[in-house]
Amino acid sequence: MTLSLYSDEHYMREALKQARYALQEEEIPIGAVVVMDKQIIARAYNQTEKLRDVTAHAEMLALTAAANYLGNKYLADCTLYVTVEPCVMCAGASFWAQVKRVVYGAPEEKRGFRRHGNLLHPRTELVTGILGQESAELMREFFAQRRK
Repeated sequence: MTLSLYSDEHYMREALKQARYALQEEEIPIGAVVVMDKQIIARAYNQTEKLRDVTAHAEMLALTAAANYLGNKYLADCTLYVTVEPCVMCAGASFWAQVKRVVYGAPEEKRGFRRHGNLLHPRTELVTGILGQESAELMREFFAQRRK
C-alpha cells in the first residue's frame, strides 16, 4: 500500500510526530496539526506542564498558531488532525473557529468531547480512528511510565 502525500494518514503521522515530542518532554503525548489547501499551517503538542497552563493542549496551541498564520480567527477551510479525541474545551475551540474537519486517532473514553454529544460546529465533518492504534499506544506508554 502506498501512502498518498495528501491523505488523512499522512497528516496524522505528522500529528504523531508532535505527540512523540510531548512524550519526550514528559507531557501527555497528544499532537495536532492544522492543514489548509494540502499544506500544514500549524503544528503543536501538549505543553501544559512546560507552560504551566491547563489550556496548553495540542489542539488549542495548533488552532491559535493557525489563526495567527492566517490572520483570521475563523478556520473554515482547515482540517484539525489530532492524535486523541479532543476534550470539551478543544472541541469548543474548534466550534468557535468553525474548523471544516476534525480528524482524530484514538478515542478518549474519560475526557473526550463525544461523551457530551456533538460539540463541533454543525458544518464540521468528523473523522475518527485514523492511526488510532498508534495514538493509543503512545498514551499507554506514557501512563505506564508514570506508574513506575
